[in-house]
Amino acid sequence: MTILLIEDVVPLAEVYIEYLQGENVEIDHVTTGDEAYKYLAENTPQIILLDLNLPDVDGMEILKYVSDTGLDSCVIVITAYGSVSRVVDAMRLGAFEYLQKPFDESRFILTVRNAIERMHLRQMVDSYKNQLGRDEFHGMLGKSQVMQIVYDTIVNVAKSSATVFITGESGTGKELCAEAIHNKSNRKNNELVILNCAAIPKDLMESEIFGHVKGAFTGATSDREGAAQRADGGTLFLDEIGEMDINLQTKLLRLIQSGTFQKVGSAKTINVNIRYICATNRNPLEMIEKGLFREDLYYRLNVIPIKLPALRERGQDKLVIALNFLKKYSEEEGKNFTGYTPEVEEIFMSHLWPGNVRQLQNIIRNVVVLSEGSVVDKDMLPKDFLSIKADDIDPKDAVSQGPSNNDLLDVFKAPKKRDVTSIRPLWQCEKEVVEEAIEICGGNISRAAGYLDVNPSTLYRKIKNWKDADAHKG
Repeated sequence: MTILLIEDVVPLAEVYIEYLQGENVEIDHVTTGDEAYKYLAENTPQIILLDLNLPDVDGMEILKYVSDTGLDSCVIVITAYGSVSRVVDAMRLGAFEYLQKPFDESRFILTVRNAIERMHLRQMVDSYKNQLGRDEFHGMLGKSQVMQIVYDTIVNVAKSSATVFITGESGTGKELCAEAIHNKSNRKNNELVILNCAAIPKDLMESEIFGHVKGAFTGATSDREGAAQRADGGTLFLDEIGEMDINLQTKLLRLIQSGTFQKVGSAKTINVNIRYICATNRNPLEMIEKGLFREDLYYRLNVIPIKLPALRERGQDKLVIALNFLKKYSEEEGKNFTGYTPEVEEIFMSHLWPGNVRQLQNIIRNVVVLSEGSVVDKDMLPKDFLSIKADDIDPKDAVSQGPSNNDLLDVFKAPKKRDVTSIRPLWQCEKEVVEEAIEICGGNISRAAGYLDVNPSTLYRKIKNWKDADAHKG
């Protein structure tokens, strides 16, 4: 059991240490708030003996820091300036006990022993929870065996600096997984920078990662920090990394290998210390075969792989997640929903959920917003959702539910007329294909993009260009 003693009066600290000589504890002693913050940034003592009257900070600020950062420590507050309000404030911030000077040896030892016992009990409860399985983990819901493996992997890798490569279908919670790794790591007090490689235009991506200096390109009116510089000391999460341009992958590899980079338009080298997490919903090995992803970058990133299971693979988790969303959205919308009929539960359990947790989330949000009652029945579910049968869905399909493949194949049928008069400009054909796909998908551009096998950002950009061209003609 490790104890951190924060006491600026050295003779008093020596007395406390002497009191605890017969206990099975290891004591680390600091004399200032600054030293305490530095110690707690790198260590988590089981017990903290905290003197509130420190020379550089109010000890209550340290107690608040312990509470805000979620440190698993039992804090015993010690002060000569006791008052009812200070006691109340300390207890509200999670202090275990409050000792007012002067106190005798027996009272001090008894309080520390009680804290030790409490920590032993907490560790025992945590151990039982781990054996029985977690229901929730840093915002990720579910107690299925496949999710227990994910949780355990996160716990095991979080404290290291090893790069993590998260794979899984769209909507499985890859960003939540990255956040959990960061929040369990020693870098949690520094920034987690999230960069979605699919949402940023190719010509802006380099500047987003590395930053730029004033005048580096048209529109660069001032210096700008990139994601790499903001993530220094913290974590950089590259979501949908499979969409990154192959040429930019070379520069990213250099950054990971050397820990250095240059802003766009600058010759100055900047050193950074970054922990990398990346994710993709595509098969990276297939992308390597097609020449879309560098093999050396993949093996540099794929140190610790984490595969997030699809919702269809998670058994009863579907109902746990569905109930959680129902309660959350009911509270937000001022509704009274408390559960589902057995028929709806059966529908949820049998559905293949090609859009995974995100699709389930959207279905329940739809129900809560458009319906009234206390129990969700079948009639409240969206009609397009009910019209799709499990047999119609390809389990490997990672996009949101939508029309059948046969409907979309009709979009690509060649014109019946086969002479030169049937030939149209390529952009016109593309525009018609895209517009028809969006119409079939009920106006959902992201869903249409999934079936057309392109990024949603690509469709949005094309649609904008077509609108601009039409406006110019007008």
